[in-house]
Amino acid sequence: MRNILHDIPQYLITLIQTIRAKLRDPNFLARHRVRPQDFTRQCQLTFPVLMIFLLQKTLKSIQRHLHEFLDELAEEPIFEPLTSGAVTHARAKLKDSAFIELNQDCVLPMAYGPEHPIQRWCGHRLFGIDSSLLRLPDSEELGKEFGWKEASNQNGATGTRYPEARLSVLYDLLNQLGHDTRLEPSTTGEVALALQQLEPLQPADVAINDRGFSGYLYFASVLQRGAHFIGRCSSGSFLAAQEMFQLNRANQSKVVWLFAPPEQKGQCRRLGLALKMKVRFVSVRLPTGELEVLATSLLDEALYPTVEFLNVYHWRWGHETFYLMLKGRMELENFSGRTVEAVRQDVQAAVLLANLESVLSEPTQAALNQPSAVPTQPLRVKRSNSYHAMKMEVLDLLYRDIPAEQVLQQLMKLFAGSPVAVRPDRKVPRRRRPSFHRSYHFQRRIKKAVF
Repeated sequence: MRNILHDIPQYLITLIQTIRAKLRDPNFLARHRVRPQDFTRQCQLTFPVLMIFLLQKTLKSIQRHLHEFLDELAEEPIFEPLTSGAVTHARAKLKDSAFIELNQDCVLPMAYGPEHPIQRWCGHRLFGIDSSLLRLPDSEELGKEFGWKEASNQNGATGTRYPEARLSVLYDLLNQLGHDTRLEPSTTGEVALALQQLEPLQPADVAINDRGFSGYLYFASVLQRGAHFIGRCSSGSFLAAQEMFQLNRANQSKVVWLFAPPEQKGQCRRLGLALKMKVRFVSVRLPTGELEVLATSLLDEALYPTVEFLNVYHWRWGHETFYLMLKGRMELENFSGRTVEAVRQDVQAAVLLANLESVLSEPTQAALNQPSAVPTQPLRVKRSNSYHAMKMEVLDLLYRDIPAEQVLQQLMKLFAGSPVAVRPDRKVPRRRRPSFHRSYHFQRRIKKAVF
């Protein structure tokens, strides 16, 4: 195994110190409590302690998690036990905006700061825009807030229902960072939701989307912010795309003018969007032999060769695996509460923790990328282990007065302890028909939880 030794970057030490100071800042507390009298009494579940408890999510019962957490937190040999109801009452005083501010004001500015080089493609940051449906706990409050989903099977309606929400995250594909996170009713259209999340895009950023988003209004909204787009087209979308599908030839490129559809001209004028735009259509051949057509505002063939778009669009899959990680490894849908605020706290805390892991594990990943004396397959940090390491060290990392460099050094050792090989050419064929027996067997007897 490689011997990975490196100094802790100063920007990581500054990040941890900034978060620690923010958690203890009275003004931060005042902004994110429900009422002015909340978190004014002296008790065990103080504002910063509660936030770290929620960050350290677990699949164990609240009572068991609380006992273990307080046992580790206590300075005395015996801690004062609390009931799970104390957590319920305490988190009712906390707004989920606390986790949003930590992400927006601490983690993201440091991740894109001058001391931390980020990954780009041709000088562009690449952002994925997509959504995923979440099944919520069976609660009347959640059903009223997010709406109900009627369950059905091959025989029709089953007479049961459950609350369902739509999670949408604006996601940096190359740097694995979630920016704007929204949780809305599942009936909310994902394109309408995405249009509300374009504000973080900066000039020269590139938004990459699946075919459900590719439309004139969405493309024009991205261009209005000075950003670019790469969007997958369906076979029945724009005329130029239809022609390419009929031609069925890869690595084709042509630039055309698109005009606002008559039914959207009024909305475009109200929003200040252009009524026409120049768009480039490129065709790419998937490894399966299927042809795909992409629409993009990156018009220059010399700067953006057609042959590169297959690989660039493939990076969008990182957004899908981000949702898979949230719902799989981090068990996001196993919520720790049954109220609207509890669900929103869990979602924002999960995205904050994911961003912290991406930033803190980056130096270890950079070390793994260095060539070794013995040729091996490329290695990467094993995410399941890194999330578990974050859970183990979160109190030392964000709460205790242990020097940040010391805690980060311990985390780096845990991150580097068991990297996994990257095999990009490995292809696993999909099963045409899902096996419910195999799925149940995996979930019941094979799957291992991170938390």
